[in-house]
Amino acid sequence: MLGRPCAVHVQYRDCRWPARLKTHVVCIERMLLRLLKPTLLRAALLTALLPLAAASTQAVEGLKLPNLGESSTSLFSAEYEYQLGRTWLKIFRSQAATMDDPLLFDYLEDLIYRLVIHSQLEDRRIDLVLVDNPTINAFAVPGGVIGVHNGLLMYAQTEDELASVLAHEIAHLSQRHFSRRVEFQRNQQPLNLAAMLAGFVLLATAGGDAGMAALSAAQAAAQDSALRYSRSNEAEADRVGMQTLVAAGLDPHATPAMFERMLQASRYASGNRIPEFLRTHPLSENRIADTRNRARQYASPAKRDDLQYQLMRARVANHLAATPEAAIQQFRGELDGNTRSREASTYGLVLALTDAGRVDQAALELDSIWSSNPERLEYKLANAEILMTRGESGKAADLLERELKLSPGSHPLAMAYARALMRDRKPHISEAVLLEQSKVRPDDPALWYLLAEVQGLSGNIIGLHQSRAEYFILTGNLGEAEKQLSYALKLVGANHVAAARINERLSDINTLRERMDI
Repeated sequence: MLGRPCAVHVQYRDCRWPARLKTHVVCIERMLLRLLKPTLLRAALLTALLPLAAASTQAVEGLKLPNLGESSTSLFSAEYEYQLGRTWLKIFRSQAATMDDPLLFDYLEDLIYRLVIHSQLEDRRIDLVLVDNPTINAFAVPGGVIGVHNGLLMYAQTEDELASVLAHEIAHLSQRHFSRRVEFQRNQQPLNLAAMLAGFVLLATAGGDAGMAALSAAQAAAQDSALRYSRSNEAEADRVGMQTLVAAGLDPHATPAMFERMLQASRYASGNRIPEFLRTHPLSENRIADTRNRARQYASPAKRDDLQYQLMRARVANHLAATPEAAIQQFRGELDGNTRSREASTYGLVLALTDAGRVDQAALELDSIWSSNPERLEYKLANAEILMTRGESGKAADLLERELKLSPGSHPLAMAYARALMRDRKPHISEAVLLEQSKVRPDDPALWYLLAEVQGLSGNIIGLHQSRAEYFILTGNLGEAEKQLSYALKLVGANHVAAARINERLSDINTLRERMDI
């Protein structure tokens, strides 16, 4: 999973935490110690982590940490949080199922940046991770990592409602709540950063019970005051998030509407079925009332066409359906009854019919909506998918090539074009397209995975190993990445330029390993 356990694991052998959480605690702890160089601090952090193994360990008093470069009162500098977040993201990707959908990813990324530019966030280096999970959840991790469960789109009925959740998470980042919470905890109990971040991993992957248990164990002392501090953070994120929403031209009333929808969902749930978002963002009637009253202070913007959002919801609904046939029945039912958008339900039906191999029916349904909206990218990609399913990959590639010339750099188009070329038995051209796109999206694991597959078909075995290495680096498996680069190094022979590049990447892996200490 995360490589060979390090020696410090012996300290946690008798702890009752989940085994993989112990791994996260130790690995993140060691990564923190690499980033926080002073010897005294390293000793203090190690001492602070001992309560996880033995409840009788005395609390460390008078623990002092330096301000790490932030001009404000925040405990950690923005650069420190950025490095922390990227290390966390690699670990997270090794644990969580993610959704590979360039079109949906682009939509969410655009929406997040529309909010970010109107937010108080100073460091705007944001990485999005789209989690393949049907539950209601979104989360923000220090350093600008924002996670969205695709299930959230099934509960947010409008783009404004989804944006209200994202704006709230951006507010947590802009107000530096992680750093401020750690600073608060430092004054209440021994500092335990590693345990806290490991708890974040479980909250976003395994579910609420394990993650909340981890965070509870890491924050056992001063629970009442910590809870009050958490509530103040939530109130601040509500206020700042709504300001961001209004500045971006979105409806502030979407915030209480979304909160009410979440609270309603929780009333019919119990135990570990309570929505994940509500475990980390507790809701109450008072909090909803506060956001409703605050929203009344702003004028509601004119109603907007959110067809693109409804199309994205249809994509998620099709993906989450048990089978293509189940999705077909779901979308036909929507069209026979009440649906927020008949066009979006028809689009979902097109996707489901294509997945089921019923391409003639899919083409007819697509024609019914495409004719009135011929320039919509979603429909052009749906048409290309129909052609590929029919076995007309060459025709699909020609159409996508023309579209890509009109919209150069479009990630959804480039990925679809590369897949069409691969199916049309033109892996060399597909490889060239993906290599160019890798310069635009170097942190996309799915791109490197597809590129490795294409290079295997084109006979570029050295490139295959290098692309696999990039994929494994981004998904936190540094040992496997090192193996792939070692295989490539053996194959380059006397090509000193290629060998130098591979050795440089191996050196990068060693640096990453020192940072993560996995």
